[in-house]
Amino acid sequence: MRKLRLLLFPFAGVYYAITLTRNKLFNAGILSSKKYDLPVICIGNLSVGGTGKSPMTEYVIRLLQAHKRVATLSRGYGRTTKGYRDVLPTSLATEVGDEPLQFAQKFDAINVAVCEDRQAGISRLLGKENMLEVILLDDAYQHRKVTPGYSILLTAYGDLYSNDYLLPAGNLREPRSGASRADVVVVTKCPSQLSKVEQENIIRQLKTTAGQEVFFTKIAYDDCVYGANGNVQLHSLKVHNVTLVTGIANPEPLVNYLTSDGLSFNHKSYGDHHNFSASEIVELEKLDCILTTEKDYVRLRPLLTMRHLYYLPIKVAFLNNSQNFDRGITHFVNEYNEK
Repeated sequence: MRKLRLLLFPFAGVYYAITLTRNKLFNAGILSSKKYDLPVICIGNLSVGGTGKSPMTEYVIRLLQAHKRVATLSRGYGRTTKGYRDVLPTSLATEVGDEPLQFAQKFDAINVAVCEDRQAGISRLLGKENMLEVILLDDAYQHRKVTPGYSILLTAYGDLYSNDYLLPAGNLREPRSGASRADVVVVTKCPSQLSKVEQENIIRQLKTTAGQEVFFTKIAYDDCVYGANGNVQLHSLKVHNVTLVTGIANPEPLVNYLTSDGLSFNHKSYGDHHNFSASEIVELEKLDCILTTEKDYVRLRPLLTMRHLYYLPIKVAFLNNSQNFDRGITHFVNEYNEK
């Protein structure tokens, strides 16, 4: 791997020059970026792969939806369609993407839309008659044509952007200096017992700018698994021959959690946002019991007729200072709405 990375560094240098120039042109105003008259919150990362953007988006939805009219706008990664689309609970993942469909099915009080052009998507959302008060941009950190009022940058514990390299030598979409645009940085997927000393060491590694606060979160798994016929305790699956089916960037935390919980299972791992083929569905139908992630479930449920198909929900849990994180967002939104 080290030798391959060395071979790819010249290409990463070219990519660095392109992305750095692009960011400088946006920063200087030579390339235009639009700012809106309502709170726009961006949730994203510097790298490709899973840092937990969807659970964080859901966290912010839960924080705001009781008091504000909220919309989420995503690209709709993995969909077969193009352009703007409203996402309904009855939509298909192939048409709108799995994560936006997950939002629409979980939160009936918000607007969910997909559009690869974020400016066009926001314009369509603002053209609705429901007087939106907040727009959440899911995975839009590199979409510089929109200037968010508040940016949440995620980086995974054990895979910090400060230790990574630009594509194709590493996984960074843009130089590390892009982290300076964030209002807050959240280190996700941390171990539960992350010491203060290690937290401070990570903060030093990230080299945050003045005023940037760093938060630490972990994955919180539900005690129950859910399916079309309701929910059951996770441990009740032990009477079945369980197959874990994942189509996510990094299934390792889930595999480790289930193993530590004492569940015996086989594991079928597919690529992130995998669209299951007809032959794959035929093979999956032969299984006794499938456990999957929530975003995989929204893709699998319309395709499978089996009775024992379940997903295990996850949430973001802050190790500390969640009140400060919440306060930063609500203060930004309330201050913006009062202008």
